[in-house]
Amino acid sequence: MLTQNAITLLQDLIQIESFSKKESGTAQRLEHWFEEYKIPFQRKDNNLWAVNKAFDSKKPTLLLNSHHDTVQPNQAYTRDPFAADLVDGKLYGLGSNDAGGALVSLLALFTHYYDHTDPAYNLLFVASAEEEIAGEKSLRNLLPDLPKIDLAIVGEPTLMHLAIAEKGLVVFDVVIKGTPSHAAHPNTDNPLMKLPEIIKKIENLSFEKVSPILGPVKVTLTQVEAGSQHNVVPSEVKLVLDVRVNECYTNTEIKERIQAALPCEVTPRSLRLQSSSIDENHPLVMAGKKLGRNVYGSPTLSDQAALSCPSLKLGPGDSTRSHSADEYIYVSEIEEGIALYIELVKQIL
Repeated sequence: MLTQNAITLLQDLIQIESFSKKESGTAQRLEHWFEEYKIPFQRKDNNLWAVNKAFDSKKPTLLLNSHHDTVQPNQAYTRDPFAADLVDGKLYGLGSNDAGGALVSLLALFTHYYDHTDPAYNLLFVASAEEEIAGEKSLRNLLPDLPKIDLAIVGEPTLMHLAIAEKGLVVFDVVIKGTPSHAAHPNTDNPLMKLPEIIKKIENLSFEKVSPILGPVKVTLTQVEAGSQHNVVPSEVKLVLDVRVNECYTNTEIKERIQAALPCEVTPRSLRLQSSSIDENHPLVMAGKKLGRNVYGSPTLSDQAALSCPSLKLGPGDSTRSHSADEYIYVSEIEEGIALYIELVKQIL
């Protein structure tokens, strides 16, 4: 019955618009779950959280977190993204896979163990908002209001395999300065002519520490912008670097290395999206391996980036379906996900 209720909840959530910053409707629907199961909860903005009945501040706390906001549906959709159609075992709809399946499965897990007496870990469930945009009212903003977190399971589609590390992200704005002039006049300080040198230096950026799980730091030039008229030499060239950071470096170290390597202005937009990891020998990971789960490193960001404790990304669904047209999740994935979550947490609870 708990599993069926979780699937019904997901169908309801899909039918409620919940774009980042506009999740009030899904937050209200989640409130009904807590009320139905008589679980006290709290809400801040569009974030909701609850703790287990036997919560003891002297014990370590396990966070169970996933998000209920979605991206905008892309133009390639052939189905109504809010219809929650169930066809041949597939539940279609925006947010079904990312991360509605994980959200309702973790909520079912929390509800299952809510009344558990004398657990080794406290349980803290958080349904967070604004994850897709790393917004100001996301999990990061909520952390000061929550109990101290010692360990976390972050629900994202991983096919219920164990993502024991996640790359961080730093986006850099790079500006090559020069001297503006009319194109007909001599100019030895054209910033566009400096571009090949800078690109070569970007290609030669080297970060020697390679993670066994996440691999090397990945630096990608993603945008170049300069000039507005054919007869005017611009004063500057703007570039954007997307840098995916493994757990061997802090974002501050990455910033310092890139600023030292490039002879131009280099400004990080934010240093707060750090890489995340958990020891492969942690009891939670070992429990997952005993259940036949594989371990791997994830290149995509999640609310793990807000956490400083050991954290594991794990959930039903497939990451390759996220943000795709006609997004879906198999009902069987949710059923299996809830069962696996319950068995996994049982090993440490």
